[in-house]
Amino acid sequence: MHIDLDAFDLNRIDMGFIENPHPTLHALRRDRPVFRNADGSVYLTRHDDVLKVYQSRDMLSDKTEAFGEKFGRCPLHTHHTTSLIFNDPPYHTVVRKLISGAFTPRKLAEFEPLIEGIVGRLLDRVEDLGDLDLIDDFAKVLPTEIISFMLGIPEEYRSKLRDYSLAILGALDPVVPQDRLDAGNRAVVEFGEILNELINHRRANPDGALQGEVLDALIFGEHEGRRLTQEELIQNCIFLLNAGHETTTSFVGNAMGVLFDNPDQHRLLLDQPDLITPAIEEFLRVESPLQIGNRLAGADIALSTQTIPKGTYIHTSIAAANRDPAVFENPDAVDITRKPNRHIAFITGIHVCLGASLARVEGKIALGQLVQRFPKIRQTGDRTRVPLARFRGFATLPVSVR
Repeated sequence: MHIDLDAFDLNRIDMGFIENPHPTLHALRRDRPVFRNADGSVYLTRHDDVLKVYQSRDMLSDKTEAFGEKFGRCPLHTHHTTSLIFNDPPYHTVVRKLISGAFTPRKLAEFEPLIEGIVGRLLDRVEDLGDLDLIDDFAKVLPTEIISFMLGIPEEYRSKLRDYSLAILGALDPVVPQDRLDAGNRAVVEFGEILNELINHRRANPDGALQGEVLDALIFGEHEGRRLTQEELIQNCIFLLNAGHETTTSFVGNAMGVLFDNPDQHRLLLDQPDLITPAIEEFLRVESPLQIGNRLAGADIALSTQTIPKGTYIHTSIAAANRDPAVFENPDAVDITRKPNRHIAFITGIHVCLGASLARVEGKIALGQLVQRFPKIRQTGDRTRVPLARFRGFATLPVSVR
């Protein structure tokens, strides 16, 4: 398949790329691994280059200026320049320290029975339905229940969470039409109002219960005498919703899509349930929920084919890095026994995903139980992709467990 790289620009991609980016990514990685877009930014597709950028302390995540140009002064700008992921130390250090206490191995062990219970109830519902949309009826409900419990979000608001998440994250794509920007701004405002009320109530009525523990850590915790402001609290709760919600929904859907496309691997997992742990890593590698990351070069950085000067805006292709033949043997093949598996689906460096361990626990329980309980689960209709380049997942995935 011939790919015209002279016609490629990350800022002008279409649904064809979103549906199947890999032929283009393979060509870029082979021929132009440090690709310069028309706006002067670069797009990296080799594993070693992406890894070097993530591990460098000179590469910056602060997007105040870039998002100011993209969004102007609006709720989306406030959110994305206040939340943990698009900031650098010392603010990043403070917020990460406050949140990390809720993601220790001990805390995750406390959450496992909760996750087991949620998965069990959802699978009972799946069995009752028989024919269903795996995204709407399972994949998006699972993280909604878990992250809502951790943040203490009342049940009446939970049905709105994925729409909020998609609208806010959708504004991060390289190309964003005005209607998507409008939807993202509305989502930040509406969810912010809910959280403002919730935070005020929690502050006035601290109960010390397990439910809402992450929210409590943010409200009442401090690091080196620094507490978060109300705005910082709200925006970082929105960030946690997005980080823990959309990526988990996409991960579960993507994993089942991989199994449907690779029946030999599906059968292997059925026959050897203990393979669920390496299978989780392989699903993350071949269909990473987060496809593109970003950094701003705070200093010159020497990459595989050229040196990128300070001030360059960098796009990192996690999707391409995770299929780099220099790192992964037969990279386009799905192998749930693959070891080692040096994927970077959760990034690395100081911005390594805070919820990576939780995501692995969720995936192991949810996918492990789904596959074993319904060994004859099958796709029954066309599946559709979420129309985003930065995040990869299904909008619909019709299945039957009958």
